[in-house]
Amino acid sequence: VQLQASGGGLVQSGGSLRLSCAASGSIASIYTMGWYRQAPGKQRELVATITSGGSTNYADFVKGRFTISRDNAKNTVYMEMNSLKPEDMASYYCTAAIRARGRGIEDYWGKGTRVTVSS
Repeated sequence: VQLQASGGGLVQSGGSLRLSCAASGSIASIYTMGWYRQAPGKQRELVATITSGGSTNYADFVKGRFTISRDNAKNTVYMEMNSLKPEDMASYYCTAAIRARGRGIEDYWGKGTRVTVSS
């Protein structure tokens, strides 16, 4: 099982980006999916999560600006990021709780996608 994230890049303050993360491999079920971020010199922090049923949870610092969604048919989670601020600059990591075929539920992580916000 692999998670492949994409969509990071350079954007001006106030701009928008859309991150995507697709899960692939021998997947039986995908449960909660989410995004974390890590800025240089800081700890990784939760940004948003979404359950298989579509319930969402957001960190206070992105509420009203970021929207997480998923397409279960495509095994993909998205995050629409609007009104980006310089403090949003970080590497963003997707994660998912996945039951691979023949295995128990495990947490998988994608490689980070870098978001740079210029002021």
